[in-house]
Amino acid sequence: MSTEGPTASPIEPPPRRPKVIKTNQQQVFLYVVLTLLLSLATVWGGRAMLHNSETLTFAVGAPNSDEALFAAKLAALLKSNASRFRIKVVNNADNAKALAQFDRKQADLAVLRTDAKVPLRARTLAILEHDLVLLLGPGNKKIKSIAELKKKKVAVLAENESSLAFVRGILDIPDGPDAARIQMAPQGTTLDKLFAPSNGFGAVIAIVHASRAVRDKAYEQVAKRGGFTLNAIDEAKALARKLPGISSETLTAGTLSTSPQIPDDDLDTVGLEWLLVTQSRMSPSTAGELARTIYENKSALGLDNGFASRIEPASTEKDAFVMAHQGAADYINDDTKSFMDKYSDLMYLGAAALSVIGSIFAAIYAKITRIAPEKASELSTAILDIGERIEHAHSLDQLECLQDELEGILRGAVIGLRDGTISTDGLDTFKLGYEFVRDEIGMRRDYLKRHAGETEKTVQGGGPAQHDDSNVVVVKTAQSA
Repeated sequence: MSTEGPTASPIEPPPRRPKVIKTNQQQVFLYVVLTLLLSLATVWGGRAMLHNSETLTFAVGAPNSDEALFAAKLAALLKSNASRFRIKVVNNADNAKALAQFDRKQADLAVLRTDAKVPLRARTLAILEHDLVLLLGPGNKKIKSIAELKKKKVAVLAENESSLAFVRGILDIPDGPDAARIQMAPQGTTLDKLFAPSNGFGAVIAIVHASRAVRDKAYEQVAKRGGFTLNAIDEAKALARKLPGISSETLTAGTLSTSPQIPDDDLDTVGLEWLLVTQSRMSPSTAGELARTIYENKSALGLDNGFASRIEPASTEKDAFVMAHQGAADYINDDTKSFMDKYSDLMYLGAAALSVIGSIFAAIYAKITRIAPEKASELSTAILDIGERIEHAHSLDQLECLQDELEGILRGAVIGLRDGTISTDGLDTFKLGYEFVRDEIGMRRDYLKRHAGETEKTVQGGGPAQHDDSNVVVVKTAQSA
């Protein structure tokens, strides 16, 4: 006769155990990400503050004009030097229209010759070039004075039509029949042709860049043929006082030709200046930095034809024809403040502000990234859950699994208390729950062992197995809040 033993009811899989120990992987990841973002923001902010790009509009004449070529060179220089300035070159039909654009505040930079109408808000950054007025007579004929020219037919040899009005102003010839005797020479015309008897010119007034005059061999070649005489303008200083924008110049011996030497001795004449000007509203720091860049790199800004090959500082005198910009004047007079002088107060305030902001950020940073330690009392829920599953354990193997799970919670709690991921809050509750469930597992183990022994005796004696649950205590617990 066979007697079937008690059938073990299937045990439902235990519910997923709450996480006992929270790893710090998320915390490390957040620290790394936020640190990278903070570093990038700091670098970007510092670069934006110290290297903030500023675009300056440069109004010039035709693309092949000297001022346009100079503007292009300046733009290339600033770009190659990684300067914070960028130059936007805007071409016009001629330089007069470029100055009109500058006068309308549509440009930050322009180049003007001092015989032009000067915009009210123009301030000088640098002197780019000098123009010399050369009074030439045919052959060996001397011209004794400016007044003598009023009776002669005069050719003006220059690059632009504005020079014609300038010469008429020097000679004090008003518009009318007499003004017709002062004529603009066709472009490309040589001195030989102008002094030819067929043209009938009694004098030539050449207005040339000083840097170009010393390189031009044409004067030497014409002089060897006895083609002209260079005359002094004895009224140079008087004209400079009388007419604004005119400067008194001195031609040193041998300027135009060394063999024969022309002039053979220093002589006086008049001249004009080419000025790089900017708007008066430009900040002193910007103007000073731009002026410094130009002065320190002037050798790289000269054109192949000689224009701007000898850049000079702007005149800082109060009676200058065009006043120097304050920023350029400060640099020229060595009155510019150092970085610490200008920004020391701001740096102290910034350091204090950053200290406060840094403390606030650190608090927020820690609040966001910190993982709060788990209370020991919260682990009681997992322990009581094991207690509820004890009555469903119908074999010693199943009971051992619950025992292992309980011990695992205990080990996790000990490690968490050591690492700080579990606080001691509710530790007594945890201990009470652990001891209670541990004892229940022991009682259930004793029951299963006794039950297994009685079943074996019944099978051997042939009697029915008696089911005694007198010593079984079923743990019913409520989930702790």
